[in-house]
Amino acid sequence: MTEREVVLLTGFEPFGGGESNPSGDAVEQVAANWNGDAELITAVLPVTFTGAAAAMRELIEAHRPSIVIATGLAGGRTAISVERVAVNLIDARIPDNDGAQPIDAPSVPGAPAGAFATLPVKSITAAIRGAGIPAAVSHTAGTFVCNHVFFTALQAVPSDVRAGFIHVPWSIEGAPTGQPALPLDDIAAALRIAIDTTLVGADDSGMPGGAIH
Repeated sequence: MTEREVVLLTGFEPFGGGESNPSGDAVEQVAANWNGDAELITAVLPVTFTGAAAAMRELIEAHRPSIVIATGLAGGRTAISVERVAVNLIDARIPDNDGAQPIDAPSVPGAPAGAFATLPVKSITAAIRGAGIPAAVSHTAGTFVCNHVFFTALQAVPSDVRAGFIHVPWSIEGAPTGQPALPLDDIAAALRIAIDTTLVGADDSGMPGGAIH
C-alpha cells in the first residue's frame, strides 16, 4: 500500500495594523474544504521572526511533510506570486508583531546566501492562470518574515521534499481602500491548485519563467 503524502500548508496572522491576513484566511478555507488523497496539515503562523521560524521547524519535524507550501500577504501586488528565490537576509522595514526589527541579519547563520524553491514554480503559475486567476512567477520574496520563513523551510526540509512560498494579494473582503485585491475564494483556489499541481509531479523543464527586469 502506497503511503499517503503529507502536505504542510501555512499562512500568517494579521500584521502591520491590518485586521485580517488573506494568506491565513485562505489556508483555513482550503483546510475546511479539503477532500484530497494526501494528508493536509495547516497552520497560521505568527508574524514574528523568532516565532514563525520556530513554528515552521516544529511543524516540519512533527509531520515530516513531502510538500511544504508557505504563504503570506504581499499587499500591493495584483496577482498570486509564486516565489522562486529565498535569500538568507532579514532587513525589516517595519517591526514584526513582537516589535522586533532586525536589520541586515541572516535568516540562518552560516547557510548559503540564497536558495531556490523546490516546488514546480512555473507549472503552478501556469495552472493558476489556466483557472482564470492572475498569477506570476516572482523572483523576490522581500526581506521580512515571509522570506525568513521561506528560507528557513528550505533549510529545514530534506532534499527530496518539495518546498516553497506563495505570496497573495489582499482579499476583496479585507483589503484596505485602494489596494488591489482578489476574491478570497480565488486565493484559496490558487493554493489548492498549487497543492494539486505539486502532488501530480509537475515538471518545469523547458518552461520559460524568467524576467527581463
